[in-house]
Amino acid sequence: MKHTLSVLVEDESGALSRIAGLFARRGFNIDSLAVGPAEAPGISRLTMVVEGDDQTLQQMTKQLDKLVNILNVLDLTNLPAVERELMLLKVSASAEQRGKILDLVQVFRAKVVDVSDEALILEVVGDPGKLVAMEKLLKPYGIKEIARTGKIALERASGINTEMLKVT
Repeated sequence: MKHTLSVLVEDESGALSRIAGLFARRGFNIDSLAVGPAEAPGISRLTMVVEGDDQTLQQMTKQLDKLVNILNVLDLTNLPAVERELMLLKVSASAEQRGKILDLVQVFRAKVVDVSDEALILEVVGDPGKLVAMEKLLKPYGIKEIARTGKIALERASGINTEMLKVT
């Protein structure tokens, strides 16, 4: 099972290396990692996606808590959370294909951020599932390049789990 961890850490040289090393020494791959300034000066928030069972992740969370400079570790996996990711996608777009691609851009509420005679660069923001769906639909047109930020997430202040509201 994939887990999303939100880690608050003091900005200090080597902090990210120690965290990544902790996971590497135990044979864990970090599927996604996004780091940026948090709400307070001198503090960064790391959002990481790792795969493992609940017991293993609970142990890893405890070990993360023991590292110097770690202020808080929160497993957002089973909590109501807002999750987003950014993807830039360069897709082949001949004159004949461009209209169909632009229709998809509208459906996914994406943005065209660069245009040339042969390609478009699209900016897509949303939950990871939205990005995968967009990529899958654009694949037949010829994807030239993709860059993704990795997931960022915050626990919902409302406490409402929108996953429960989706119709299945």
